[in-house]
Amino acid sequence: MKTRFGLVGFGAWGSHHARAIIESPDAELAAIAARSPESQAAARDKHPGVSVVSDYYELLSRSDIDAIDVVLPTDLHYSVGRAVLESGKHLLMEKPMALSVAHCDELIQLARAKNLILAVGHELRLSALWAKVKEMIDRGDIGEPQYVLIELWRRPYRLGSAGWRYDINRVGNWILEEPIHFFDLARWYFQKAGAPVSVYARANARRPEHPELQDNFSATLNFPGGGYAVISQTLSAFEHHQVVKVTGTRGSLWANWSGAMDRTFHATFSLKHHDGETIHDIPITKLTGEVYELVEQITAVADAIQNGKIPPASGEDGKWSVAMCLKAQESVDSGNVVLF
Repeated sequence: MKTRFGLVGFGAWGSHHARAIIESPDAELAAIAARSPESQAAARDKHPGVSVVSDYYELLSRSDIDAIDVVLPTDLHYSVGRAVLESGKHLLMEKPMALSVAHCDELIQLARAKNLILAVGHELRLSALWAKVKEMIDRGDIGEPQYVLIELWRRPYRLGSAGWRYDINRVGNWILEEPIHFFDLARWYFQKAGAPVSVYARANARRPEHPELQDNFSATLNFPGGGYAVISQTLSAFEHHQVVKVTGTRGSLWANWSGAMDRTFHATFSLKHHDGETIHDIPITKLTGEVYELVEQITAVADAIQNGKIPPASGEDGKWSVAMCLKAQESVDSGNVVLF
């Protein structure tokens, strides 16, 4: 039996979600809600057998839809997510889960009260590459992790529909836009150490009239026991190149991914492991990149719904990611170390 999804939002990323639902062996795309006539036309053209409506409430009232996948501008996440859960449907929410920790808590409590799955779109956890790093850390291949570097070199962000991504009142802050994935990975990699204890962050912008649009951002995230992660991103570069480096008490890992853009089906990637004496090339047997991980994410969420499992990134994970980003922005604004 397949989990029937309704999709809310059919922009550039929403269209990839639609593809992922269709490609997942455990999911079915039942309907799409898109606000603009242009998005509706694009959805009907790409998916002629799928119902397309303008009002997402029509999806919430349908008894043949099990879950709603929300892919909308950030400022709409809380209100739409709340409506989904109140309707009694499971929820897959694109990151960030909401713009405040309080709103994250409300969604978590509502999902728990209604016994519904609340999953957050941290699809990098499903990556054959980035998840392999986690597997090797947990297996003890490098001993206890002490240092993690997650760095992204990329072209500027897309504007988003009606330029929403460049409106700080809608996006919240740019740390919530993409570095949130890297904060999630860092917390995941240091999971055994415990929750982060403090963060110190810096950022600057190319355009002095828009200091809130941070083209360069770096943060140090500190964990119990002395381990720490460095998270760094620039939007002042070209293409899309991500690196994860991890050193531990008995070895190290170096993973990298490169593509002409983030949503490419044609990337290059590799993973190296140094065991203290020898460097090993670790085979990555599946294609990796967020366009592939979306399918894995949909499949995992469908499995969680069908079998009562915890999704790869739960509401609690989503809340932690939002909290880390908000604390990092507080550090950027104050110039101080900020405690959790």
